Amino acid sequence: MGFSRKTSFIFVTMVYILAIIAGFAAYMICPGMLWVRLLVADAVSTVITFIFSVIFDNASVYDPYWSVQPIVIMAAFACAYGICTSSLLLMMVVFIWGVRLTANWAYTFHGLDHQDWRYTMLKEKTGSFYPVINFIGIHMVPTLIVYMAVFPAVCVIQNNAEYKALSLIGAVISLLAVVLQATSDYQMHSYRKIKATPFINTGLWKYSRHPNYLGEILMWWGVALYAVATIGFKWYLLAGALANTLLFLFVSIPMAEGKQKKKPGYGEYKARTRMLLPIKKL
Repeated sequence: MGFSRKTSFIFVTMVYILAIIAGFAAYMICPGMLWVRLLVADAVSTVITFIFSVIFDNASVYDPYWSVQPIVIMAAFACAYGICTSSLLLMMVVFIWGVRLTANWAYTFHGLDHQDWRYTMLKEKTGSFYPVINFIGIHMVPTLIVYMAVFPAVCVIQNNAEYKALSLIGAVISLLAVVLQATSDYQMHSYRKIKATPFINTGLWKYSRHPNYLGEILMWWGVALYAVATIGFKWYLLAGALANTLLFLFVSIPMAEGKQKKKPGYGEYKARTRMLLPIKKL
């Protein structure tokens, strides 16, 4: 299409503004319980994003949704229910995670002429079924998973319950996860500038094949623990963290390793390096 990077940023920003407005409108007019209204609003926002990904013929329009969605949801509910100490602390953690991850997306965003290799691969493999895969697999499933992952934080805001000692442990886990993600992303960016080896195998990547994914997994387990410690155990407070973990274990990691295994030396690297935990194999 010939979009410049600057123009692409403007278009993507406009898409997200429209998606947020549509989601907010859907939430306001939808009847029922809070979780239903939020789910409908999230789905509507995703549909708007999907429509424009089809218009631009680029599923990567959806990429920043993963990190923008929780920030918007928590900010909206904080305005609706007010902020106490526990919700403020959790909001800060999620905002730090979301802003950093969105900034990382912006740093690596090449423009609307570039699409994530995974989406291109799926398009080539699925052929005429790709529109369905695009809507369900690339857009709606991740939206539902992040919806479940951020819902415990929404419950904390809604209940205005004060934090407890275990709540702080959850916050620390999430903050450490952000540091882990940020460090691994920085190391990856540094590697890509030089690419002295077929794949990155230094820093955190020397001990973990996917330290960035580990950070994402730990982020939402920290949020889930924070919510359980603050408002008490409810199974659905853990459902999002579990679903997110399964997504990485059975979708994201296998796809990444399917691409990496073609590179010389990756088999040996895989044999001596753990998949997630950055602990040296004995």
